[in-house]
Amino acid sequence: MIVLIAATVGVSLMSEFLVSSVEAAGHKLGLTSVFMGVIVVAVIGNAAEHSTAILMAMKNKMGLAVTIAVGSGIQIALFVTPVLVFTALALGRPLDLHFTGMEMVSIVISLVVLNMVCEDGESHWMEGVMLLAVYIIIGLAFYHLPESGAPHP
Repeated sequence: MIVLIAATVGVSLMSEFLVSSVEAAGHKLGLTSVFMGVIVVAVIGNAAEHSTAILMAMKNKMGLAVTIAVGSGIQIALFVTPVLVFTALALGRPLDLHFTGMEMVSIVISLVVLNMVCEDGESHWMEGVMLLAVYIIIGLAFYHLPESGAPHP
């Protein structure tokens, strides 16, 4: 239990360093906070899961690769987000879940495409291309979204 707590504290500190350094780099590059939060931090923060999913896909274990990728999103939605909301409330800094229209559209599009890919239980290269294309389109949309589109400036 002590090792688990120490590892959690260590990961928390490293995450804080990561986010602060990415934030500084993003501001120097002129990226909006919305783009950095939705695209950059999400990619960098889940790099371990992404690399594991890619390794499993390269070993032709597609079921495991999809499970890792989808499970990561489910974990964020069902566990991390509520914990963050309650922690912020306990610290006196309320965190609401007011999403902009673009954020809602991107969530719906992502879910529809994910459902299309996962419903038949098989995968091929064109589905991978489709997933990458949707991610790039959403990334471009958030890149060109003005800073005023953020729920909290």
